[in-house]
Amino acid sequence: MEARTIRILRGGQLVSLTNVPPDRTLLEVLREDLGCTGTKEGCGEGDCGACTVVVAEADGDKLAFRAINSCIRLAHSVDGMALWTVEDLAEADGTLHPAQEAMVQCHGSQCGFCTPGFVMSLFGMYQNHTSRGKAVTRELAQEELSGNLCRCTGYRPILDAAQKMAELPPVRVDEAGIARALNELALKRENLPATGAYLLPKSLDELLFLRARHPDAQLVAGCTDVGLWVTKMHRQFDRVLDVTQVRELRRIEDYEHHIAIGAAVTLTDAFEALVAGRPQLKVFANRFAGLPVRNSGTLGGNVANGSPIGDSMPLLIALGAHVVLLGATGHREMPIEQFYTGYRQNVLRPDEVLAWVKVPKPRVGELLRAYKISKRYDDDISAVCLAINLAVEGGVVRSVSIGAGGVAATPVRAVQTEAALLGQAWTLKAAQRATEALRAEFQPISDMRASAQYRAEVLGNLMQRFWLESQGQQHINLEDFRLEESAA
Repeated sequence: MEARTIRILRGGQLVSLTNVPPDRTLLEVLREDLGCTGTKEGCGEGDCGACTVVVAEADGDKLAFRAINSCIRLAHSVDGMALWTVEDLAEADGTLHPAQEAMVQCHGSQCGFCTPGFVMSLFGMYQNHTSRGKAVTRELAQEELSGNLCRCTGYRPILDAAQKMAELPPVRVDEAGIARALNELALKRENLPATGAYLLPKSLDELLFLRARHPDAQLVAGCTDVGLWVTKMHRQFDRVLDVTQVRELRRIEDYEHHIAIGAAVTLTDAFEALVAGRPQLKVFANRFAGLPVRNSGTLGGNVANGSPIGDSMPLLIALGAHVVLLGATGHREMPIEQFYTGYRQNVLRPDEVLAWVKVPKPRVGELLRAYKISKRYDDDISAVCLAINLAVEGGVVRSVSIGAGGVAATPVRAVQTEAALLGQAWTLKAAQRATEALRAEFQPISDMRASAQYRAEVLGNLMQRFWLESQGQQHINLEDFRLEESAA
């Protein structure tokens, strides 16, 4: 089968890679084919950040930079992008980039294994903030380094380095020149048909044609789950169909009553759109994995994957979101909770793709909270996820929708608990009844993250927290903690 040529820009120079299998990861290509051994493999599942690199796409005459995990990113998915590894940052005379020099001056490295990944996350931060004249606060540094783990330093000197970068002599990337080169590369590839073992269509029509022609191809939309199948389960794919460069699905469209988020929109951008309308979701969004995972993964991919411990689905259920499915025979639309038929199973037909997620805009009087319970606060998978969206009018619950994750084989809607609340006065007694109803509604399993009893107990506890917050209680959870307050 014909292998697609991968073309990327490194240091402004075109690099072409041929005969790359469709399931080969970017990390394998970097280390084994290009000799970029500064990029490390730690966990092989996008958790530790040792493999972090930075990619960029043209955004007008500038670049949009994203730090990503190369260990779970399929190599072909970065075709047509600019790429930086830790080897690309220092000047030819050995002068270090501010991201590197700051780590040296702040003593941010000890054993050094994680250091290249941290440096690349700092480089992404430098390009997106420092080089644009934006201050890197302690809180921002903590948020954007959440996908990088270190066993040695305690993080304080690395956070110092993030802020130190602005004090060092500036280094400029020729964004306009690289953007022009990327646009020229895109023009050359625009009329080339998507063929071979890795299919990377550019338009929706082309995607639907290829989906109908190759129904057995593995769909990917960011690779953060499929990449795990490759690295941990040693899965191999004869053909891959990647939706992430389909222009129509990379947009977020604003309508009178809802926003439509394309299936190829990254989790970073999707959550930014959701937070713009509902600022209370910011902490929840930041706790969805680490930034490199959110920069690669897509909302459409997370929804279609359908993991019962995926955090976006309970939230979308509570928001009343619908999914739009497109295929050769037309389109279908349904509430997101009706999309799932079993564990990682859904109603998609062989010729269909999930194209958009439609999210209603906030209603007047909406009280929304989303809770994530996990063993580790940052960069961890939920044991329980609960999202509650309730509207009270005249002291009475006029509407309610509750989404839950980690308590069943699929993300689920708590319909029995909703029924117990709807039309009732919003009082402590009503909240207590809802607590018991929520604990009784599901039969969760026991696994490595939590026992069934713990999950049921936590569900009820979160309903009690929701009641307290609805009454104005504050400072009752870790979300109210601010890093600056602990500085000594």
